[in-house]
Amino acid sequence: MASQTVEKKPINFSTILLGAGLNMAEVTTLGQPLEVTKTTMAANRSLSMFQAIKVVWSRGGVFGFYQGLIPWAWIEASTKGAVLLFVSNEAQHHLKTLGASNFVSGMGGGVAGGLAQAYLTMGFCTCMKTVEITRHKQASSGAPTQTSWQVFRAIYAKEGIRGINKGVNAVAIRQMTNWGSRFGFSRLAEEGVRKFRGKSDKEKLSALDKVIGSIIGGGLSAWNQPIEVIRVEMQSKTDDPNRPKKLGVGSAAAYIYKNNGIKGLYRGVTPRIGLGVWQTVFMVAFGDIFKRMLKLDGSSGH
Repeated sequence: MASQTVEKKPINFSTILLGAGLNMAEVTTLGQPLEVTKTTMAANRSLSMFQAIKVVWSRGGVFGFYQGLIPWAWIEASTKGAVLLFVSNEAQHHLKTLGASNFVSGMGGGVAGGLAQAYLTMGFCTCMKTVEITRHKQASSGAPTQTSWQVFRAIYAKEGIRGINKGVNAVAIRQMTNWGSRFGFSRLAEEGVRKFRGKSDKEKLSALDKVIGSIIGGGLSAWNQPIEVIRVEMQSKTDDPNRPKKLGVGSAAAYIYKNNGIKGLYRGVTPRIGLGVWQTVFMVAFGDIFKRMLKLDGSSGH
C-alpha cells in the first residue's frame, strides 16, 4: 500500500492541472453562455427562455452571454476544476478498492468533489458571478447600476466575508448533487453503452462511448434545478420589499414557491440541461480520455 501511495503523488499533481485546464475550456466555450441564460431565467422567473436570451443579448450582443467570465468565472473554473478532478479521482479510486461498483464509486467521487468545490473555492466566485449577471435587474427598475467591484465592496463593508459567501450552503448542496449525479449517472450509462456495444468488462470504452455516457449523465443531473434556483435567489440583488431580508435555503424556497409556484423552482431547467451535458462531457468524459492519454487513469475504472 505504501508503494501505491508514493506512485500516486505525481498523478495527484497532474490531475489538479488537468482539472483546471478542462474547466477553463468548458466555461470559455459554451459554459458561460448557458450559465448566463440559466441564471437570468432563475433570477427573472417570469421570463421564457427566448425572452431571457433577448434580455442577455440586449446587454451587449454576443458579449452579453459572457458576462461575469472575467475574472469571476475564470477564477471559479480554474480552482473548482482542479479541486473536482483531484478529489473525485481520489475518492473514486478508494471506493473502488473497497469493492464499490462503478455507479457507487462515481456517485461518491462526485459528491466528495462537489462538496470540496463549494467550501474551498466556489462560495465567493459564484456569489460575485451571480451579482454580475443579476445586477441589471436594478437598471431595468430605473435604479443606478453599480459595477461588480462596487457591489463587492458594498457587500463586504456591510456583511463581511459571510456576505460574500452568502448562499454557500445552497452551493454545497447543488454541487454535491450535481457532481454525484453527473459522475454516478455517467458511470451507469457507460455500463449500458458497454452492454449495447457487446464489450467485456476488461475492454476499455472508446472516447465516443465515454462522451455518450457523459451526455446521458449530464442530462439526468438537471433533476436538482430547484436547488439552483434557490441558490440564485439567495445570491441575487433585488429591490422586492416582500422578499425576506435574511434568506436561508428553506425561506428562499418558500418565497419562490409563493410567488412563482412549482414552475418557478424549475425555471431555467432547459439551459441547465445543456450546461449539465457540456460540463459533464468535459469533466467526466474528457477527464477520463485525457487521463488515459497521459497515463493518469489509475483510479477511474474502465
